[in-house]
Order: sequence, then structure tokens, then C-alpha cells
Amino acid sequence: MDMQKETLFSEVETANSKQLAVLKANFPQCFDKNGAFIQEKLLEIVKSSDVELSKESYSLNWLGKSYARLLANLPPKTLLTEDKDHNQLEENKNSQNLLIKGDNLEVLKHMVNAYSEKVKMIYIDPPYNTGSDGFVYNDDRKFTPEQLSALAGIDLDEAARILDFTVKGSSSHSAWLTFIYPRLYIARELLREDGVIFISIDDNEISQLKIICDEIFGEANSLGIIIHNKLNSKSDTLNIQKNHDFLLCYRKSITPDASLINYSVSEREVFQDNGRFYILKDSITTRGDGGTLNKRKNLGYTVYYHPETTDFIGVSDYDIELASSSNSEEEVYSDNEELIANGYVKIRPPKVRGKLGVWTWDINKFNNEKENIVIRKTNNGYQVRKRTFIEEKDVFKKAGSLYTKVKTEGNSRSILDYSTNDGTNQLSSILGHPDVFSNPKNVNYLKYIFSLVPENNYIALDFFAGSGSSLQAICELNIDDGGIRKFIGIQIDEKCKSDSTAFDLGYKNIFEVTKKRIIKAGEKLKKENPNYNGDLGFKIFETVDDFRAKDESELTLSNLSFFDDAVLTPEQYDTLLTTWCVYDGSLLTTPIVDVDLDGYKAHLCDGRLYLIAPNFTSAALKALLQKLDSDKDFAPNKVVFYGCNFESAKQMELNEALKSYANKKSIDMDLVVRN
Repeated sequence: MDMQKETLFSEVETANSKQLAVLKANFPQCFDKNGAFIQEKLLEIVKSSDVELSKESYSLNWLGKSYARLLANLPPKTLLTEDKDHNQLEENKNSQNLLIKGDNLEVLKHMVNAYSEKVKMIYIDPPYNTGSDGFVYNDDRKFTPEQLSALAGIDLDEAARILDFTVKGSSSHSAWLTFIYPRLYIARELLREDGVIFISIDDNEISQLKIICDEIFGEANSLGIIIHNKLNSKSDTLNIQKNHDFLLCYRKSITPDASLINYSVSEREVFQDNGRFYILKDSITTRGDGGTLNKRKNLGYTVYYHPETTDFIGVSDYDIELASSSNSEEEVYSDNEELIANGYVKIRPPKVRGKLGVWTWDINKFNNEKENIVIRKTNNGYQVRKRTFIEEKDVFKKAGSLYTKVKTEGNSRSILDYSTNDGTNQLSSILGHPDVFSNPKNVNYLKYIFSLVPENNYIALDFFAGSGSSLQAICELNIDDGGIRKFIGIQIDEKCKSDSTAFDLGYKNIFEVTKKRIIKAGEKLKKENPNYNGDLGFKIFETVDDFRAKDESELTLSNLSFFDDAVLTPEQYDTLLTTWCVYDGSLLTTPIVDVDLDGYKAHLCDGRLYLIAPNFTSAALKALLQKLDSDKDFAPNKVVFYGCNFESAKQMELNEALKSYANKKSIDMDLVVRN
């Protein structure tokens, strides 16, 4: 075992460096000894397989595309830290849900190592770039034209033009595409192989977005577009009024598990009984000729139903002779006083064109096949309906391209026409005030979207969390169907405008609105569902400035390193530990356990031991070796220490001791120094 020196993230990233690394790892024969790519070699490999080659080429190009690719590859400029006060609250300390404050591009980059191929479902509602939604692309990366030219592989003139709109701010199509491209590119890395992504958009950027999604996810992985109707559209005297927006749906790869379903049979409700599915057909009353009591005397009787016990029975309590001559229910029917006294209510067939109606089943069939009868309360009384069992394959249908609301009651799902966008009222009911956030997404709509995935135990990500509608939707959906979905929401701390309602109510930024909404929604859901023991809490993390960052005006292709000598404050210490754990592949919700080494505090996370504090003594080293030898549950496979807090002699002592121990025990253990 030899000590490895390591710098967080790559020191050299360009617009295609990560892509070339993938090619080198999988097709080393396609590169010469100097590292130059040999295109013909790759074509030889492809030609020898069952792949049909096409010379057709079609792509979207814009000013800033090379820069967007570079942004996708560059390491984050920030560190990650946690909100300990919030996370240690009883309702949050064991939560698997996350709300992360920061620029979503930065957060996504931090998440790549830990969350790669772990997210089943991504939903985002990015800026639509309508011209009135406030979108302006700004960039604080202080590249010179020469640096950008070298990193992105473009000429100086193009580099200067790109920097012009990134510094000054722009809402052009090129600016919007430069903004969205790296975020989608990294989002794809987070998706499971059977993962899917949904993107809300309107017609301002739908054409551009569709093409770059085809490029990032692959045209063959487009699952289609869902049309979302909206009733509250503003009128437009010049153009066609917009009554809808779009939901683009893509899968990561071609897999049967990436299909979308809506759990519906046409537009009927689907129920379950002991694992079997059934639908409820029409009320068992007749319509049309022959559907009256004077023509079908044998089909007249009263159904007595007990609302509390749900018991029911058909009773022949009508006068057959009067049935052919009277249309008065009072004359034809007599009440069963005994049943009524015991709490039963009477249900009789409705009239047909002014005449007394009948049931479609005679009384013997009704009483003999009660297991196929369901009685339900309605606004106008009670409905007697018959159920029909169906095969499971007939339940799960493909999602339709028109959005319809899913209404869940117990084990049933109703598919109903739905075209309202009532997210504002929903948010108002949670926060107690209207107009806190403009155009929040409807929770019911988002529950429908999340329910399209044919499983209920997965990680869902929304990196444009906004008011938090999607995060509330996940919690509600879990309550509805007993799911254990986990949410990750990302929201930048964009300042609330000084003339906004949110600002007047004391919210300094949008993140505070998101946080308050999820807290209040969790409290409301717990109150409404006191027996629910699922996860309604969430942990908070945020990006913070890199306290070891270099001036980006001094960046070259080889000096993108992270840390130099410094004395860490307690906050910086915790920030460094959090960032390292995520960088090394641990989820943000993974516990970090403190380890006492004769008074020196180390930290264990997913089999990695972190030594960050200064004053690592020989006694601490001895305690470490003793613990390795005597504690069978303590078996780290990697030891990472902060070089700035370890003088050279102590580094060598640690290296030699662990190397000797690993050789003696014939175990693999890496020792890494980070600066």
C-alpha cells in the first residue's frame, strides 16, 4: 500500500474531456500512443457488429454550445454543508428526503459521484423563457477569452461573443440553451438505467428543448409529449390563446421498466379485492322500454342498506297488482319498519319517464350474488352497482398524451377529465396567504406524473423545486398508496423582489418559501393522517463558497485544485467532511459515525475513515491500529486525511504504519492524502 495524493475533482476538464475518458476506458485501441483519437478504428469496431450505420446528421447548434459542454464537465466551485439545527430535529433526523439550497448546476455536480444511476424519476419545471418570466442568463465564472478558447476548443472571436452574453445577461434562445444543456446532461448521469425524466415547458422553447433532449438522451428514448390543459390562460389578441403547456418525457435507456402507465381502464375506477382487480359497471337499474314496473313486475323490490355495517338485502315489499296501474311509490311500496328501526335505509329504482323503474336482476339473483354488488353513497342518495373482475394486464394501460386528473380513494384510482391549474390556491392553503409564489404547479397534476412510474419505492428529483409543489406531491402520493418514495429538491436562494408579497411576508428568498411550504405541508398531512408513520420530514444541505477557492482569472488547464494550507473553523471542518463523503460516493443521508482514537476524533462513513482534525498524535495512531486489530466491526477500506493538518513526518508515520498493518493482515486498504 502506497500513499496516494489526491485533489478533489479533476484538475483538467475541457468541453470533451470526460467523453474522451469514457472512450479511452472502453476503446483504448482507438487512441494512438500520444492520445490522439483514431476515428477509423472505432468505425471498424462498429462495422463488425450488427449496427446499421447512417450518414444522416442533424443537430441543434447555437452560440454557447461548446461553452455549455464545458460547463457540464467543469468541477463545482463550491462546497456542501448541512443545516445541523434543522437536520437534528426529531422529525428530520432519520428522514431520507432532501432539500438542497444552491445553484442547481453546482448541486448536480456535487451529486454525480454519490447519486449516479440512483434516481428513478426526475421532474423539472425550468424557466420557460417567455420574456415575462424573468429569465436572464448570468454567469459568474470569470474566464478570459483566451482561457475559454483553450478549454472549450473554440476560436477567440466566438469565446469573446459567448462571454459577452454570459456577463451582461441575456434571455435569447442561445442563452436559454446554454443554461439548460449542462443541467440536463448531468441529470442523465443521475438516472437509473430504467429512469425517466419529465420536463414542463411551453411553446417558447419546446422546439429547441426537444432537439437537445434527443441529443442528450437519444431520440429513441423519447417516450412522447403529454399535453397539460390550463383554464387560467391569459387572452392574447394577436396570437392563438395558449390553453396548454407541454410535458416532455424521456427514458435513460431502452428498457421495459422505463414504460409509463396510468393504472386506468378507459375512464372507469379500478378497485382491488384480495389482490384481484375489478371495475364497477352501471347501476343495476334498467333504462328504456321494458324498464318500468308496470311491464316487468317481477323486477320490483326494495334494497335495504345499513350505512354503518354495509349489510344489505333485497326485500319484496311492493304490491304486484298495483304495480301495473299506479305510478305512486307510496301506493305500490310498503316500508319494512323493522329494518328501518334497526338503521337500514331503503333504496328503490329511480323512475323512468315518470313511471316506476325496476332492477335489472330479480330478487333471487340479487340476494344470491351479493358479493358482486357494491352500494355507494352519492350526493343524491345511494347507488347500487355491479362489479366485474378483470385481469391485471387489463388494468395497466399506457399513459395518454392528454393529461387527466387521477383521484385516489382507498384502493381505487379515478381517471377524470381535468384542466384546472389550481396550484395557487393549494399553496395559499398551506402558507395562509395568496400570491406568495407565481404560478406554482398543481399538486394533483404532479401526483399524476409521479404515479406514472410503475413502482412506489424510488428517489425522485426536482432541481427546479420552486414553491415545493412536487415535494408535497411525493408525500401525498406516499400516503395515498403506501409508497416509500424519497424526494430530493434543489432550489437556488434567489432573492424575493422588494415589491413582492413574499418579501412583505418576510421571505428573503425563494428557498425560504420552498422550505416553509414543505414544513407546513408535512404538518398538515400529519394532522389529517394521524396514523401515518411514513417520512414527512427532510434534511437541508446547501452549497457554500469554497473557502479554499482560487481566483478563476488565474485558472489554467492544470491548476483547478481545491485546497491549500489553512486553519479550519468548525463550520469549514464540517463542510469539508460533508463534501468529501459525497465526493467519495456516500448519499447525503448516509450516517457519519464519530470514532474516538485516544482523544482524536475521526469519522467513519461507508467504510472510509476520515482524519481531518490537526494534532494526530502517535497515541492516536496506536489507538487506530489497536481498533483495527480488535474490533471486527471496524474495517475501513480507505483512510483519507487532510494533508494541511498533517506535517510531513506524521504523514510518513501514518503511511508506514498502515502499510505494514495491511501487509501483515493481507488486506486491501487505501491511504489518501487530500490538500
